[in-house]
Amino acid sequence: MTADFDTIVNLAKKRGFVFQSSEIYGGLRSAYDYGPLGTAMLRNVKDQWWRSMVQLRDDMVGIDSAIIQAPQVWKASGHLASFSDPLVECTNCNNRFRLDKLDNVDQCPSCGKRDTFTEPREFHLMFKTNMGPVESDDNVVYLRPETAQGIFINFENVRRTSRMRLPFGIAQIGKSFRNEITPGQFVFRTREFEQMEMEFFCRPEEADTWFEYWLEERHRWYLDLGMTPDNLRLRPHESDELAHYAAACSDVEFDFPWGWDELEGIANRTDFDLRQHAEHSGEDLTYFEEGDERFYPYVIEPAAGATRTTFAFLLDAYREEEVEGETRTVLKLDHRLAPIKAAVLPLSKKPELTEVTQRVASELRQTYDIEVDITQSIGRRYRRQDEIGTPFCITVDFDSLDDHQVTVRDRDTMAQDRIAMDKVSAYLADRFAG
Repeated sequence: MTADFDTIVNLAKKRGFVFQSSEIYGGLRSAYDYGPLGTAMLRNVKDQWWRSMVQLRDDMVGIDSAIIQAPQVWKASGHLASFSDPLVECTNCNNRFRLDKLDNVDQCPSCGKRDTFTEPREFHLMFKTNMGPVESDDNVVYLRPETAQGIFINFENVRRTSRMRLPFGIAQIGKSFRNEITPGQFVFRTREFEQMEMEFFCRPEEADTWFEYWLEERHRWYLDLGMTPDNLRLRPHESDELAHYAAACSDVEFDFPWGWDELEGIANRTDFDLRQHAEHSGEDLTYFEEGDERFYPYVIEPAAGATRTTFAFLLDAYREEEVEGETRTVLKLDHRLAPIKAAVLPLSKKPELTEVTQRVASELRQTYDIEVDITQSIGRRYRRQDEIGTPFCITVDFDSLDDHQVTVRDRDTMAQDRIAMDKVSAYLADRFAG
């Protein structure tokens, strides 16, 4: 069971994970700014994805393609012709909805009136703009709705310069934009979001094997970072759910407060994309090895949302526990995802403790994201750090001036160890390694 939706949204705003975008002007619907803690945690999620997908593998490389690409890219991929959702409008309250997301197609979920929907029409999801000083049909461009196409159009560039041989993957993290009809559920579905996508190129006869491999690998990634197994599942798509280019697809789903929903999709995209771009561009995007015939590789695509993944880890980590008759709120985040790895807490603001505190903090900053917290009682500071998921608190007290030791408190067990100041970094490294 995950945290209550309103509880985690309020925590995210109160502690500086996520703010409403343009809040001082009344806010912009479905747009959010990440605060200090949210920025750090989102970066940690992306870093862990990149580490597992690229850094630790010898069959993977990364790119960073442009957000604005030639319009022909989206014509070849099919986005210009078919990237749309069915839109209906209530004639009573004038609210608009995706037809395929309505629980009852005969009743408006906003005003409750029945039989008030207009006939469905297709609503195109790509953001359109113009490149250059004059608006005209000749310089129309689009903000990318996915990062994948930037990988496909660079397939030959990457293969040639990296000298990669099949099977190999190309990974990318970046912003995408979709003009959603009904964004919602906080940062789960927004019009501007960040994707973590990888295209794994392989021989057609090996595609099924690699599809199963990436299903297991991506499911395991969430579990390795501490996600509760009962909150996670793999769901194969039914035949009527599959995209026209996909031979198979499964979603990694999380048990959100509103029910099971997608974290990541893993699809066998066949050779559709490379064939399309070869046909429309006139470039040869086939693959060739000595003694082999030219062919188009098949592609297995794990595609995850960085922002919704961060949201899911927050929901999964939230706990309320009874401690000495009081309730403490704690985010039991894996240390690799925690925005602050350690907090240094001087017992007093007196100059002699401030000097020692800064010395300890300065050393730890060389390796870890840390925070120095000096306001309120030590108990309240512990609770504040628990609430943002900080794994360890390091207290500098007046005894530290004489014995050159500090007290290190564990977030999860609340156990405390007294250790030498110059051993703190090694102590944290040992705990984080475990």
